[in-house]
Amino acid sequence: MIVKALRVGLGQLIVFTDWISRPAKLKRDPAAQAQVEQQAKGLSLYQFHACPFCVKTRRTLHRLNVPVALHDAKNNEQDRQTLLAEGGKIKVPCLRIEEDGKTTWMYESKVIIDYLSKRFAA
Repeated sequence: MIVKALRVGLGQLIVFTDWISRPAKLKRDPAAQAQVEQQAKGLSLYQFHACPFCVKTRRTLHRLNVPVALHDAKNNEQDRQTLLAEGGKIKVPCLRIEEDGKTTWMYESKVIIDYLSKRFAA
């Protein structure tokens, strides 16, 4: 019970620290931002709110100014089952990429961040 309380408290500390130290969003001209938003429609992130690796991934999304649908794989049973059934495992963060009629499930925060940085960097 003490371990769970410590984990919850630490998780909330991570989320708070993220909130107060969030990086500035990348500024783009309206046409370029509209193009990014169109490309991001095929992306969704399966995550846990207080997971440090998920926070790191969300910070990158915020910094790159890429709007991505977030799915709570911890508290939403439907999102959790989708992640398991289609992605193959309950592991977060996981970026679901839908392009050209094909779906790819990308795990590991470093891999996801590298992909996002290459695809959406100015």
